[in-house]
Amino acid sequence: MTFPDAVADFNPTHVVPQEGMPAWESPDATRPTVPLDPFLPVQLLSRSGDWGEVLCANGWSAWVDGRLLVAVPQPPPTVGGSPPARGEDPRPRLARSTQTVERYRRAVEELASGRIDAEAFRRSVRGLRAGIVLDGESVWLYDEATGRWLYGDGTHLSTYAVAAGPGASPDAETDALGVQLDVLPDGADEPPAGPVGHAPTQIVKDPGTK
Repeated sequence: MTFPDAVADFNPTHVVPQEGMPAWESPDATRPTVPLDPFLPVQLLSRSGDWGEVLCANGWSAWVDGRLLVAVPQPPPTVGGSPPARGEDPRPRLARSTQTVERYRRAVEELASGRIDAEAFRRSVRGLRAGIVLDGESVWLYDEATGRWLYGDGTHLSTYAVAAGPGASPDAETDALGVQLDVLPDGADEPPAGPVGHAPTQIVKDPGTK
């Protein structure tokens, strides 16, 4: 049995969900490997469609269903090292998000009624981005201008997470929430839609060891 070298600059970006999750040697559902333990910190290295390549602290890497990973909140960047500013008034951003959703709803209605075709629909909604999550008094809003998610409690908004990483191309294909989409290469298999039941195993050995 061999042990991979520990990663000196390991920087976890996600944790494995509490149920644990299966893993594969490559983005191929026919090549399973050792499953990942619940709450195991991992670093997401790359995405390929729904697949995600992750790195563990001991240097072991594998492919998983990236949709199931739980993101580790990152501290928001500050400008010039200045302390975070007071939270913003949520009303203007709520109004803009509502207007964007309403524009999309009207376009969907026109497409469904046959007043416009698919190409006209795509043109009419091109560039629209909105993201709203409501849970009681809490609200999360996506700010399309800065690529940030903002959290509010009904009185103020503050930066919760940054959706677009440094160097992301503004022309890259994105989903409705402004998160860059990865394209699954031709011929690559997609991972199963959900976690597969298993008895999680501690990641200790090199998957290449027989």
